[in-house]
Amino acid sequence: MAITKETQIGKIEVVGQYKAVQVAIDTLIKEDGNLISQTRHRHVLHSDMDISNQPQEVKDICNTAWTQEVKDAWNTFKQQQEDLE
Repeated sequence: MAITKETQIGKIEVVGQYKAVQVAIDTLIKEDGNLISQTRHRHVLHSDMDISNQPQEVKDICNTAWTQEVKDAWNTFKQQQEDLE
């Protein structure tokens, strides 16, 4: 009876004006190759975040979506929000 745990990317979405990247990571627990448990963890990445620990597929999508124009717009938006505080 072998129990294994694996993770895989369940979904990657690019959303909104500032191209936020939403990532869903599935954790699968299997016994003798049969799925016995599955959980999903989601997180959101913005263009000013460190993505060095992300899977290569996620990095590739971020680097494509996050043009300099998108990065500048996101930074401007964040600065405007800070100015309102």
